[in-house]
Amino acid sequence: MTWQRKILRVNLTEGTCKIEALNMDWAHDFLGQRGLGTKYLYEEMDPSADALSAENKVIFATGPVTGTLASTSGRYSVITKGALTDAIACSNSGGKFGAELKFAGYDLLIIEGESEKPVYLHIENDKAELCDAGEVWGKTVWETEAILGKKYGDPLMRFASIGQAGENLCRYACVVNDLHRAAGRSGVGTVLGAKKLKSIAVRGTKGVTSPDPANFFKLASEVNARLNDREGMARDGTLAMIDVTNNFGALPTRNNRSVRFEGAEKLNPEAMHTPNENGHTNIVANGACFGCTIGCGRICKIDPNHFSIKDKPQYHGASGGLEYETAYALGAAVGVDDIDAATYVGFLCNEYGMDPISLGGSIAAAMELFDIGAISEKDTGGIKLEFGSAEALCAIAELTVRSEGFGADIAMGSKRLCEKYGHPDLS
Repeated sequence: MTWQRKILRVNLTEGTCKIEALNMDWAHDFLGQRGLGTKYLYEEMDPSADALSAENKVIFATGPVTGTLASTSGRYSVITKGALTDAIACSNSGGKFGAELKFAGYDLLIIEGESEKPVYLHIENDKAELCDAGEVWGKTVWETEAILGKKYGDPLMRFASIGQAGENLCRYACVVNDLHRAAGRSGVGTVLGAKKLKSIAVRGTKGVTSPDPANFFKLASEVNARLNDREGMARDGTLAMIDVTNNFGALPTRNNRSVRFEGAEKLNPEAMHTPNENGHTNIVANGACFGCTIGCGRICKIDPNHFSIKDKPQYHGASGGLEYETAYALGAAVGVDDIDAATYVGFLCNEYGMDPISLGGSIAAAMELFDIGAISEKDTGGIKLEFGSAEALCAIAELTVRSEGFGADIAMGSKRLCEKYGHPDLS
């Protein structure tokens, strides 16, 4: 295995960065990044501490094969007490950030304490420092990467950041790296927002080594060859599960009122690849994370004629598109079969740092509250939150990513939202 045997511990209260030895007994006993990170959190943190308090810790964990030739080895995990669930949370992301953290020499990055002012963490191998984040606080993820990327001028530097959703303490804010890959679940970005840590910029040149490089290379090559023979994931990505779950009666539809969606064929891989009446195809390319031969990521563009991006040129470019979870949450769960509308809301989540799965679930719950009369247009600021309305989906998402108006209620998550309006059973 390719352990670096080091931890970078950052105390935001004290403003310190220290390198420590990794507990190798724990590394061997607790499998992978999730297991090891959870062990450290369990041993170091009071479980009764509030998720948004200084007592909570956030652990960025790489695994024993992160940064190697093994396919899918670019992934990393963020472990903390989640702001959405108030329980141990482990959120996983791909892209290139995890490998870069490993190349800088660290298996784990442990964030503790709370800063008085917004900061970001700059790491280059053994050098780590906390820097003033005034120029990027209040900026989107996309703006943050552009500003810090220009500042350091290194195209190989990688960033993991929060957007305004994390700053505003939306309960399901995420950590976004490489512009559209995200540790999305459970509100891990919210915890960073409470700690006022805007971004982590990392550059490493140490690489990784295996104790048995010849055999590791042989095994990795064999596995990669097998993966290359399977074209389905490269062609369709996880979006293929839309048809699978719909056919089996397991596709969450209209806040789980139904398990099949009549509009599924407008959200599936064929719909993504088929030109619409304007000749526009939703998908423009495949995307692959570090070291991955599969390339299941969807790089997509919204039809420039679509209502959602009228007079919004910043959304005319390509970004990470719909995966299975995003498609059901922003499509079937809210009864919307408009692939461009769902893609637009997904872009908002990439830009502002918000989990699209929890966003879709919360909007779906709000739509059911609206349907039964528990809330009205007076509550929603004039938005008719009806199942199947692409316009309502886009409008309420725009409010939610900024925690404005009724969007602030949606940002609480479906459980807290439904409790507030007297129907906890709809969460």
